[in-house]
Amino acid sequence: MLRYTARRLAAAFFVAFGVTVATFLLLHLAPGDPARVVLGERASPQALAALRHQWGLDSSLGSQFTRYLDGLAHGNLGTSFINKTSTSSLIRDRIGVSAALVALATVFAVIITVPLASFAAVRKDRAADHIVRALSVAGIGFPAFWFGIVLIEVFALRVHAFPVGGWGSSTETHLRSLVLPALTAAFAIVPILVRSLRVGMIEVFNADFVATLRSKGLGERRVLAHVMRNALIPTLTLLGINVAYLIGSTVVIERVFDLNGLGSLLLTAISQRDFPVVQSVTLVLAIGVVIVNFLTDVIAAELDPRIRLE
Repeated sequence: MLRYTARRLAAAFFVAFGVTVATFLLLHLAPGDPARVVLGERASPQALAALRHQWGLDSSLGSQFTRYLDGLAHGNLGTSFINKTSTSSLIRDRIGVSAALVALATVFAVIITVPLASFAAVRKDRAADHIVRALSVAGIGFPAFWFGIVLIEVFALRVHAFPVGGWGSSTETHLRSLVLPALTAAFAIVPILVRSLRVGMIEVFNADFVATLRSKGLGERRVLAHVMRNALIPTLTLLGINVAYLIGSTVVIERVFDLNGLGSLLLTAISQRDFPVVQSVTLVLAIGVVIVNFLTDVIAAELDPRIRLE
């Protein structure tokens, strides 16, 4: 297990480094001039050249990338071109919102997926199973932000159970503000997870060891627990992939619910050509994705020793 974990850590490091290189190249090769954004369209060539020199944008790509890596090695993510503050402080102020949103969305996804998939698998080809499958197909077809707008209309504007948007000012208001966005984010991945876990459980129900367990007189609840453990690994891997997807795709949800997380910060920085902020936020999101995938691999290997033996 230790060797397997070390290999996964090494792979995660190379993935994070690759994302760093790709983000840097894409930003610097894409059209657009940060100096022009700051100084405006009527700025003189001399003023533009002076600002580019101040930011180091007039040096070669190799020199800029070396300087960027040196800053990362010393824990310096750079200074925002627009806000004139360190990108570390900008990220620190917003990372908690995005992390809480993804974490709560994951909890909601698991809470919804496991009962629905179990309910459908135990009643295979019955009316309940058909209803769950139909809801899953319908859920895949609807965009998550549409579901978010429906939740706002029902639970915020009519029932007044949750706020329309914003982050709040206390722990209680933070949690209440995250319920609807987290449900919206969970809605994006629950249909896929339900279908995956349902199919896995049905396959395990047909396995020989399940018949053996029943012949020994085990109750259906204990049989279901054994089935769940064996069917969970493929869905766990799929959950990890989708949680990684959520980390990078909460931008629209943050916009719909007016949450000032990393997604909103990234969108603003891209529109302003704020290279240090875009590079730093992308790196943080990439590290989050790598951590989620790493933990998924380790947990799956712990549940199924065949994975690490391969």
